[in-house]
Amino acid sequence: MGRATVHDLARAAGVSLATVDRVLNRRGGVRAATIEKVELAVDRLGYRRDAAAATLAKQREYRLAFVIPTGVNSFLVSLTAEVRKLADALRNQRVFLSIVEVPPFDGEALVQALDRLQSQPLTGVAVVATDHAPVRLAVGGLAARGVGVVTLVSDAPGSGRAHYVGIDNSAAGRTAASLMGRFVRGISGRVAIVAGSMLQRDHAERRFGFEQVLRTEYPQLTALPAVEALDSAAVAETALGIELDRHPDIVGVYSIGAGNRGVLAALRKRGLAGAVCVIAHELTEHSRAALADGSFAAILCQDPGHEARSAVRILCALADGAPFDAGHERIHIDIYLRDNVP
Repeated sequence: MGRATVHDLARAAGVSLATVDRVLNRRGGVRAATIEKVELAVDRLGYRRDAAAATLAKQREYRLAFVIPTGVNSFLVSLTAEVRKLADALRNQRVFLSIVEVPPFDGEALVQALDRLQSQPLTGVAVVATDHAPVRLAVGGLAARGVGVVTLVSDAPGSGRAHYVGIDNSAAGRTAASLMGRFVRGISGRVAIVAGSMLQRDHAERRFGFEQVLRTEYPQLTALPAVEALDSAAVAETALGIELDRHPDIVGVYSIGAGNRGVLAALRKRGLAGAVCVIAHELTEHSRAALADGSFAAILCQDPGHEARSAVRILCALADGAPFDAGHERIHIDIYLRDNVP
């Protein structure tokens, strides 16, 4: 099969050549859903822009580093895989991506990794940040050296970063509470919250939004203090098990982080799977199966491919001093029930 062309992209996405051109060159006037169709066609067909592409025409190289936690968090594993896929796709456009892996929930290791990047000839950095003062200072140090920085998945406002790429986590928490209230309507009781770490701003914002809606719209439901499982299934199982044994009136569980397997194990061990309403995050092999058998009521999801592509586009635009379409780069919250899971 020959090299994919813009004509192939147009056919695959079901759009005109003019629309493909606008998307590839980051010009406005295209609906977000259409942009995503073209980008998915680019990924599926392995499209490579030719020497007329903007980056080649300018003979400019973009060297971007992604700083991502390692571990068992399925979403972050998927994000890393998307970055690796982009690295292969963009190399001939003079966009070079590298991945710096750091231990999860380790602010000191993250600071050290960011500090080491200051001595490298980088165009931009995308980092899954923690809301930790030394991390904010390290991000500010990169920005002060003229390196564009975007936070990815979890934000660090006040750090000097140029943009945040990820879902509105407060809105995600509010959405989770609204779903919980509807699923258990007419029932009073407690709701357990299983988080990764409250040092992660995304987890803290999800919890805040969740509790805000429960207090104002569903006062018959009482949120318990969040337990931190550090994205460990074993820790999540133990911590939630303690809460379930201590509070037999728990009617719901909000799983904020990546401890879904532990949440499921704790419920199954007590014969409560399907009886307790579970709202969780990210569609993985295990959460998909839990949706299918009724153990989970709903999954809130974000697209790691969209986030990786947005981070690259924004960092390249920052390097060029060019504008970018904030609406195009907005990451949407997807809601999956058993009936619409892809």
